[in-house]
Amino acid sequence: MESLNALFEYATEGIIISDKSGKIIKANPSASRLFGYENDELINKRIEELVPTRYQHSHHKSRENYNQSPHARSMGKNMDLFAKRKDNSEFPVEISLSYYKKDEDTFVIAFVIDITERKKHEESVKKLNLDLEKKVDQRTKVLHEALIELENSKDQLSKALEKEKEINDMKSRFVTMASHEFRTPLSTILSSISLVNKYSEGDEKIGKHVQRIKSAVTNMTLILNDFLSAEKLEEGKVFLHNDESDLQHLSEEVLSEITGILKPGQKVNHVHNGLLVAFFDTQMVRNILLNLLSNAIKFSPENKSILLKTSVTPSEIGIVVTDQGIGIPVEEQQHMFERFFRAKNVTNIQGTGLGLNIVSKYLESMQGKISFESELNVGTTFTISIPNKP
Repeated sequence: MESLNALFEYATEGIIISDKSGKIIKANPSASRLFGYENDELINKRIEELVPTRYQHSHHKSRENYNQSPHARSMGKNMDLFAKRKDNSEFPVEISLSYYKKDEDTFVIAFVIDITERKKHEESVKKLNLDLEKKVDQRTKVLHEALIELENSKDQLSKALEKEKEINDMKSRFVTMASHEFRTPLSTILSSISLVNKYSEGDEKIGKHVQRIKSAVTNMTLILNDFLSAEKLEEGKVFLHNDESDLQHLSEEVLSEITGILKPGQKVNHVHNGLLVAFFDTQMVRNILLNLLSNAIKFSPENKSILLKTSVTPSEIGIVVTDQGIGIPVEEQQHMFERFFRAKNVTNIQGTGLGLNIVSKYLESMQGKISFESELNVGTTFTISIPNKP
């Protein structure tokens, strides 16, 4: 109980607990500071007092609807949410809701984050994207005009084959660049935020938010990969392709990819034993490493180390990932490889509940095995073995 009280009191997020009528019964210091109130000044106020006046009526209806069917969820999907301070000034927020019941009464827990800085950086990213799109349009126009000119001067082109080759090379480079740079909105966000970071070198505050955006994009990419992998597995579109590959090199590549989601002070140590080269499906093993390592990072606190051990013998490939995280409740360990399953102690941590299910499906395809040992608030170790065979 003392730990829970400390978590409530010292959490950096604003936490507000209200009853079914919308009366605030508890608020942590971060919430009071966020809304410009003194400690305990929020107690007994109505939730609607923290909502801009123009939204108070609709918020009242939304609260009643939520009370009829309470469930954990994020508010404001695909829309902007605003909150009101004591001085009536407004600021953008991100809100997640949860609930609990006590003696037939339902209480709602709201986790509130001020995203003013994030919004500013989003605007900066949008501007950079617009500038980038203008440059692409300009280059496309130049290329289009060049192609028209080439079409209208075939006689000259026949006398200038080298020039034609140069222009065709330019066209190929452009197509390659465009398909790579604009493959997904996520890659655009990453490239744009890198520019923001470049032009704001030395600004620690901006650098901190740039790192947050990069971390969020990496998390989104991992989530997208989970959904795409799950869909392919569901449709039977995943086939085993064992090739001769370097497990140590692949592991280092994966570690480089996930540096963006490491929390402050976290570090992944990698130890490899035995042979370097083995026979395995590179893409499947890559996805297995990504899922296990990203889980270890998500479920471990700051300033903790994660250990990745890889090994290769003539008959077997071994992968062991050990974290010092929150652990898995004993009564829930039997469900760890089920689709969409998430343990009760990770409900406030981002994730899909697909990762370990995907890992188990890949290992099933490779005739591999997975096991784990876990202790609450001590950590978890996942152990994988895969046959080393062509």
